[in-house]
Order: sequence, then C-alpha cells, then structure tokens
Amino acid sequence: MVNLAQAWAEAYNRNHPEVSIQVSGGGSGVGIASLIEGGVDMANASRSMEEKEISRAETAQGKKPVEHTVAYDALAVYVHKDNPISSIALEELAEIYGDGGTITKWSQLSVKNAGCGSDEITRVGRQNSSGTYAYFREVVLGKTRDYKLGSIDQSGSKDVVALVANTPCAIGYSGMGYVTPEVKWLKVTKKKGETGVEPSVASTLDGTYPLARALYIYTLGEATGPAKEYLDWIMSAEGQKIVADLGYVPHAVAPAEPKEGEQGTNGPEKAESAGAETPPVAGPAK
Repeated sequence: MVNLAQAWAEAYNRNHPEVSIQVSGGGSGVGIASLIEGGVDMANASRSMEEKEISRAETAQGKKPVEHTVAYDALAVYVHKDNPISSIALEELAEIYGDGGTITKWSQLSVKNAGCGSDEITRVGRQNSSGTYAYFREVVLGKTRDYKLGSIDQSGSKDVVALVANTPCAIGYSGMGYVTPEVKWLKVTKKKGETGVEPSVASTLDGTYPLARALYIYTLGEATGPAKEYLDWIMSAEGQKIVADLGYVPHAVAPAEPKEGEQGTNGPEKAESAGAETPPVAGPAK
C-alpha cells in the first residue's frame, strides 16, 4: 500500500503545495503504533486495528481511532515467470508456509520447475509488522497456526516481487498492483480441485478471489483540518482514479461486504499519516 500512499501524496501536493505530506514505510503495525503514540495524523493499514490497539490509542490519546475504508486489494501469489505452475489451493499454500507444513518441493505440487535445480521451494514473505503478513496468516494459515521458520522476509511488497523475479525456486505473496513482467501470479482456489480464480478488479468485487481485502486509513477521532481535506480528496474521483491506475480496486465500486473483521496557519501546513504494507506515513503532520 505504500506505493498508493506515495502516489496520493505526490498528486495532492502538486495542487496543494502549501500542505506538506510525509510518507514513510515499515508495515501496518508500525503505522498503527505511530498513531497510538500521537506521532502521525493518519495511519495507512492493510489490516483492521486490533481491539487492544484501539484501547491503547484511547488511553494514550483520549480519542478512539476511526476506520476509513479507502480501497480494496487482491493479495496475489507470485512465482518466477518461467515456473510452469498456474494454480494453487489455499490448503497447499498453508502446507508451504505453515509451521509443520509438509510441502517443501515443487514436485510435490506435480510441477517440474526446470529453472529450480534443487526442486526446493524458496518461501518469500513479509516482516511481521506488515498488515500483509497478518492478513495472509489469518486467511491461509488460520488464527492458531504460525508461519514456518526459514522464509526470506522482505520489508516491502515491491521487494517481495523483485526477489521472486530473480529466484526461479521462489514463491511469494504481495498486492496485485506490484506485478511485473518478470513474475506471474497464480490462480487461487479455496479447495484443491476447484477452478482457480485470478486476482482482478472483477474477482475482488464479486468475492470469488479468495485473497481479497480492504485497505484502510485510521485517524484519531474524526479527521479535521488539512487531514480531513486530504482524506476527502483521497475518496474523491481524482483520488480513486489513482487507486485504479495502480492496480487496486477503488472504494467507489467496492464489494457490498468488505472483508471479515472490518469494524488557517502561518507557513506550510503539514500532515503525517503512517500505515500499511509498509505502512506509509503520509498526510498532514501535527
């Protein structure tokens, strides 16, 4: 989501140079922690805030975080472009990534990956402060199963795709907006033997893609001043066009049922927001 936050900030600043918008990354957890500490006005997140985080924010700042759904995304499963595999089931992903998982070789998926001499699957993931990490774990592994040790964890979604592009043995997960010609995404099925579904705007909207999710911006209480104006612009046609241009799904055409668990100055104005993915810190600063 950090690429989306950066694109919003750059586009808004072109027409509003008096507002300084700072964007930084590190994962949804980092952005949410910054919001709780009062260091930013807005936290971008690719997961919902947990109840304990909401409680900590209320205790520390005296305000309850407000959740704003700003876009939707499909989390794609990527492999090297020359890997012949075309589809994978959630249960197979769980056995690749999950603690105690039994799938460690491409041949166990009936795949002859000529570019991978060892046949060993190289697991690429995200760092544990990432909302993408948390979402993949919840949907693929379940709430009680942990990740298997030994994966190569990246700090950003773009980094995951770049590593997979250069590693014929690799598999990784990242937003569909990060696809490049050097990788391909797989069709995903809820159960083995079913027809696979590709990540797309259409499959996100109709709920057929198993790894679709909402993207959020959190504020402490209702946004006011420059932060509110920026958030309103993000939700406008201009802001949502950027969502579509980057391969995400605009909120204006969002699914009827979002993902489960949603719940005047002297000198330049400044806004800070932090959050998702790498959580961007973008928006007007305090």
